[in-house]
Amino acid sequence: MQIVVTRSMAGDLVCLATDLHAQDACLTYRLRWSVECTFSSMKSRGFDLERTGMTQDDRLERLFGIVTLAWVWCLRGGVDGALERPIPIKAHGRKALSLVTAGWECLAHTLRWDRPARVPFVNLFTTRFPAPGAVGG
Repeated sequence: MQIVVTRSMAGDLVCLATDLHAQDACLTYRLRWSVECTFSSMKSRGFDLERTGMTQDDRLERLFGIVTLAWVWCLRGGVDGALERPIPIKAHGRKALSLVTAGWECLAHTLRWDRPARVPFVNLFTTRFPAPGAVGG
């Protein structure tokens, strides 16, 4: 077992206890972290998927599929919304909302109150994400 200590691209200190080579540990953790954040927003910090009382596999599979689609829609809305109106940065240097939460708030407001804005939201859901690193989307 070894301890790997590094800084993230955002400057945060990252400490890992691992049996992998230091470079492999950092690459694996980076991939794992995106998955952890996704499931976190689907569970206790977002859609509250854990509170379901369902135990039947087919129903859970369907529910998970619907929640995944909703999560992607919120992420897409957050990414698009952040291009038009950047998410404010708090005093500690982190964003006030995640992209998923920002998209959720915008989607909820649009579906409840802003009927004319619904069409662009539906169109947004059917367009592709820009390639990573692409300029202007």
